[in-house]
Amino acid sequence: MYTELIEGKNKLAVIGLGYVGLPIALEFARKIQVIGFDIKPSRIDLMKRKIDPSNELQSEDFENCNIHFTANKDELHDANFFVVAVPTPIDEHKKPDLFPLLSATATVGKALKKGDYVVYESTVYPGCTEEDCIPILEKESGLSYMKDFKVGFSPERINPGDKNHTLTKIMKVTSGCDAESAEEIAKTYELIITAGVHRASSIKVAEAAKIIENTQRDINIAFMNELSMIFTKMGINTYEVLEAAGTKWNFLKFYPGLVGGHCIGVDPYYLTYKSARYGHHAQIINAGRSINDGMGEHVAREIVQKLVSVGKELKHSRVLVMGITFKENVSDIRNSKVVDVIKELKGFGLQVDVIDPHASPDEVKEEYGLELSSTVNPRYDAIVAAVSHDEFLTKDEKYFRGIVHEPAIIADLKGIYRDKIKHLVYWSL
Repeated sequence: MYTELIEGKNKLAVIGLGYVGLPIALEFARKIQVIGFDIKPSRIDLMKRKIDPSNELQSEDFENCNIHFTANKDELHDANFFVVAVPTPIDEHKKPDLFPLLSATATVGKALKKGDYVVYESTVYPGCTEEDCIPILEKESGLSYMKDFKVGFSPERINPGDKNHTLTKIMKVTSGCDAESAEEIAKTYELIITAGVHRASSIKVAEAAKIIENTQRDINIAFMNELSMIFTKMGINTYEVLEAAGTKWNFLKFYPGLVGGHCIGVDPYYLTYKSARYGHHAQIINAGRSINDGMGEHVAREIVQKLVSVGKELKHSRVLVMGITFKENVSDIRNSKVVDVIKELKGFGLQVDVIDPHASPDEVKEEYGLELSSTVNPRYDAIVAAVSHDEFLTKDEKYFRGIVHEPAIIADLKGIYRDKIKHLVYWSL
């Protein structure tokens, strides 16, 4: 497979051209022939014009790429190596929602031929590839797994908004269903991954490795959030504590905050779901999720208490929330926990304005029913610095005092204005 790909005899197809799939497709397209497939024609039209719908890549990133973008499933019959990179969200009950993954699998199955390879990049629980996906590939193709086609798993490790740890600079974990496929898949990824490839011993090991990466971060951030709750009651600044503790070489540097997005706030639920199927209640993982899912309510209540403490009437108070994306300097609003803060504040009767230079007003309206403000409309009784976008880092106390009705609260969820606020009431996690 590897040889025929680099000789141009075979083509590689990437299924799902989101923040994970598109960079992978473009990197491979600098080395081999690629078909980029997405179910949304509107997204395909943008990519044909060298526009990344996720706003992560620039037009020059599309240059010198041998790639054909399409929303036509029939064109996938021309491919021989399939990379599936579709979202794996959770439903309203916080259970894995495999619909996008299984739908993409059925699409690939219809195009599958003898000798083809399928590699999954979507984050799943251990066993999902073999137990849930492969039976669909067999059913739709009429072919036999291992005998007629090979399957592997290579979890995505892309960090949205990170311009330093880009796709090619992050070591890739790869795996296959047998020794031959494991090597062919690893060599194929070595075409584009300059940081190197780690060959996992099995598909399940590769699946598990990915799921614990984000679960580990989730648990550590939950610990920081719990510390923040404790230290707030004690009148201690959490960031100062972490700075002091961080002087020891083996202290792990995590920070408190809202945990949203489509990875850290989602992936642990895939692991707890699967562990429950084996009769094990994942106590630490579930405890971490409970703390992090409750942070929006915690933040809102702290703000409300401080407003009351300075004599503000809640029904007449106005709040400015700065940032609604799930992390800094990205446009992605999926599973944003800032929304929890906003809804809680509104539940207390507060008037809330939301600004964000990166988020799409239309997407925010469609996803959450919230209106983004195009301008700041003074005067506010509280400012919530929710996301540390670059555009917000330059703001100072003089700016804030110009848009608030003192005494006013600065709720700094990212600690970006620490030691800069002297006259307003300052609080951080």
